[in-house]
Amino acid sequence: METKQQNKSLTIVTIVAMMFLYAMISFVTNLAAPVGKIWGASFEDPAQAERMGMLGNLFNFLAYLIMGIPAGNILAKRGYKSTALAAISLGFIGIGFQWMSGVLDSFAVYLVGALFGGFCVCMLNTVVNPMLNLLGGGGNRGNQLNMVGGTLNSLSGALTPMLVGAIVGQSLAGKQIDDVNIVLYIAMAVFALIYFIIRITPIAEPAGAGQQVTYERSPWAFRHLTLGVIAIFFYVGVEVGIPATLISYLTPKVGFAAAGFIAGRYWILMLIGRFIGSAIGGKVSSRTMVMCVASVAIALMVAAMLIGDSIMAKTIIQGQVIDVPLASTLLVLCGLCTSVMWTSIFNMATEGLGKYTAKASGIFMMMVVGGGIVPYIQSMIAAHNCLLSYIVPVIGVAFILWYAIWGSKNVNKDIKID
Repeated sequence: METKQQNKSLTIVTIVAMMFLYAMISFVTNLAAPVGKIWGASFEDPAQAERMGMLGNLFNFLAYLIMGIPAGNILAKRGYKSTALAAISLGFIGIGFQWMSGVLDSFAVYLVGALFGGFCVCMLNTVVNPMLNLLGGGGNRGNQLNMVGGTLNSLSGALTPMLVGAIVGQSLAGKQIDDVNIVLYIAMAVFALIYFIIRITPIAEPAGAGQQVTYERSPWAFRHLTLGVIAIFFYVGVEVGIPATLISYLTPKVGFAAAGFIAGRYWILMLIGRFIGSAIGGKVSSRTMVMCVASVAIALMVAAMLIGDSIMAKTIIQGQVIDVPLASTLLVLCGLCTSVMWTSIFNMATEGLGKYTAKASGIFMMMVVGGGIVPYIQSMIAAHNCLLSYIVPVIGVAFILWYAIWGSKNVNKDIKID
């Protein structure tokens, strides 16, 4: 009886530790875009400034392509705790490089920091998603636990652009990376604290973790995983591209600080959406959730593109009432839709994989590179027309909708998994 109670307590402690790591993922990821905007503003040509501003974001997500499979292998061989500690160490180094880029006045050093930050969040994602899924027992319950973690992820994601916007101010003109040093100091302090917490926390490893496992076939043999990998490529690109391009769209109209606060509302709605998702996740399937929210997201983005700047709406920013295009509100509302996509796609793609889950998680993470590639493609269109560029995320969400309806079905149930 006492052993059972100890196991339950250990499980709770492990879940809390994973929640902290979930929050760190969005903090590091969402720091790349606004800091990149500051570097981009140093380029005189507007089109070049837009592209260079998103280059840091591209490097941040390029790390997934490099580290995805190695992260899965590390997880399979070293276990969850060792992988998490290695990831946090890389995150500290990445933030350190970003700080050093200001000291050396080097854009290249900043890109190295963004790459190391990407290594960090790739490995953290490889750890927290399957770990919470396993702790929840898979299925709807596993999805529900990931939704709760996603809620903290969204809260951290909402605060990051708001914090940078508040520190930098209305205009990017003349700003240097030194102007956000306080954010980088906070990030390094948080990484050091989380490292210490995870170090002393007894993480419950799943059966077989850290042991040699024999794989009879490649995880790619599972069709629903392969298509899920493509779906996550588009999803992360959509999740990042919508608010990042929204900042570019609104900055000439309301200033950088206000644009950051409005974009931050997208992440707040993701927080609300994940809170709702965690409440209903035990009853509503991942497939049903994605089918509903993907349909709504497409409708919102198409409506925003059609409305354009023709209809204005009032909003409150830091106590002041300002006019903003209604289209921006529709794009912010997409946060409610994207909020439940990540965990739902992950659960659909890894359902029934058993011992292949760790390797599949690494493959899954590899294609998160879409969070850099898709927004970068969108930014090239946005340099000429921000609203028209949303055709890129519309195409991405359309594929996600197809995956939920047809592609997520496990047609390889006949494959025996020991």
